[in-house]
Amino acid sequence: MLKSLDPRVTRLNLPEGEAPAIEPKPELDQFETYEAFHQKKESAAYTYVGPVHAPNEDVAFLFAKEQYSRRYACVGLWIVRTEHIQVTPYVGDQENVYDMLRMEEPGERSAEAEAYEIFHLKKRGKAHTHAGRVMATSYQEALQEARKQFGEKGLIVNVWVVKSKHVLQSAEEDKDMWTTIPDKKYREAIAYKVMDKITKYKEEHKTTASS
Repeated sequence: MLKSLDPRVTRLNLPEGEAPAIEPKPELDQFETYEAFHQKKESAAYTYVGPVHAPNEDVAFLFAKEQYSRRYACVGLWIVRTEHIQVTPYVGDQENVYDMLRMEEPGERSAEAEAYEIFHLKKRGKAHTHAGRVMATSYQEALQEARKQFGEKGLIVNVWVVKSKHVLQSAEEDKDMWTTIPDKKYREAIAYKVMDKITKYKEEHKTTASS
């Protein structure tokens, strides 16, 4: 039997001279990646805070809340699957990416316009911030509309574009998730009012698995 300095290999009892067969990884071997944006206070713009890995967007929402809002002010949360975000090239801090993009004249619309969310990076090393919403029939047209509406508001290093329908947004009734009991100075996970949502998810997952 093949022996190795790694005891895990030795325990496989592999015949001498034969390499182990490599099996392909199963589908969904790892969680999907989602990007999280949070709102520090009412009327403030949503700002990118980081990624999370989760099996679906509802769990990604809970993971993002636990990871990015436990000890910081937060009244709202947005979650977007990474693959749904279209990204422009990056430019220097003293340049405007809208000036570098080749913008085509919009032709006659062949589809109904839908909402797109626009996020700007104003300086390298900072975070993307929500600039606003535009109506368009494609990502390219959304960039064109964004340039018209937001392109003159200072230097922009990079732009993220995502369809509004791909954004999971916290609702007004979700705000109690960040409420803690009065004697808690810091936001500890045990103080969050989210057990109902977690229990609901477990029950739904259990029902799906049994069926």
